[in-house]
Amino acid sequence: MLVEHLELVDFRNYRQATFNLTAGTTCVVGQNGQGKTNLAEALAYLSGLTSFRQAPADALIRVGADQSIIRAQIVGADGRQSLVEVEISRVGRGRVQVNRQRLQRTRDLLGTVRTSVFSPDDLTLVKGGPNERRRFLDDTLVALATKNDALRLEVDRVLKQRNILLRQCGGRLDDDASTTLDVWDSRLTEVGERLGRARAALVERLQPLVAEAYQQLAGESNSVSLAYDPQWRQEGLAAALAATRRDDVRRGVSTVGPHRDDVDLLVNGLPARTHASQGEQRTLALSLRLGAHRLVTDHVGSSPILILDDVLSELDNDRATALLGELPAGQVVITTAAPLPPAAQPERVLKIDSGTVMGDE
Repeated sequence: MLVEHLELVDFRNYRQATFNLTAGTTCVVGQNGQGKTNLAEALAYLSGLTSFRQAPADALIRVGADQSIIRAQIVGADGRQSLVEVEISRVGRGRVQVNRQRLQRTRDLLGTVRTSVFSPDDLTLVKGGPNERRRFLDDTLVALATKNDALRLEVDRVLKQRNILLRQCGGRLDDDASTTLDVWDSRLTEVGERLGRARAALVERLQPLVAEAYQQLAGESNSVSLAYDPQWRQEGLAAALAATRRDDVRRGVSTVGPHRDDVDLLVNGLPARTHASQGEQRTLALSLRLGAHRLVTDHVGSSPILILDDVLSELDNDRATALLGELPAGQVVITTAAPLPPAAQPERVLKIDSGTVMGDE
């Protein structure tokens, strides 16, 4: 899978720009604040219709414009070409078209384009809160199988409805509310257990890939492990919800379930969040992304587009060289404000200045 041609209209700081990308490595260079990350963001937006910078939709539209457009010519693993057009609107819903045919549901685009994004913000995977690690797991599950997006959305929907009911109870549970809560608990148990099993299986498959990537990047013999074992999975979600019902009613919120899960990241048996050096933490974050990328590649049979957004400047020369040397085959887009290391060896270099492509080498 690769994106041959990308066009942006009123996206971030781009009024209108076109980019021709190579099947190998394209490096996007320029000073800070010129639009390199905006290009990476637009490319990644095609895969999940969300910003990897977690920006709201209206932030993606150029100031003074009412909508932005991302248009891409894509070649699939089978060699077939597709035209994908995404319209992001400041007012109302946007739209998505594939080969000029509008998709009825935007999530039907999932799987048409797959991307793996490495960015300096990935450090939050290790240093940040549980929400970052849950998002990493669930995004990887969706990349492996688009049906997992529906599962994730259903868990969120049920939790939302359960929390609305809990708040409406005002700390007291009458017979009618208790009956309704039983219904939501049954549904949450069903979909929550499914998501928990999927997350557990994913962590088990990721473990050796992440450990291998860490050793390759760090060149050290540190032991790296991932652990996912929430308490509710040990006793069953139905039992856990029953045990916390009184507290949930009192607090007006669901206190147990997959929305509270975390993944323990360990280096030499110790929590990486508190005991690893920043260099070790950054290497582990990169290893998580690289492990997920390799897993998706093996599972779907083609490599997602690999986007390295200003990552090289965060690494020392040895780790940067190791990362570039271990990149899997496929389309790679690297953005950087720093000089390119020799190991980059790009087939194409794009120079960006103030939202304009100044050169194509």
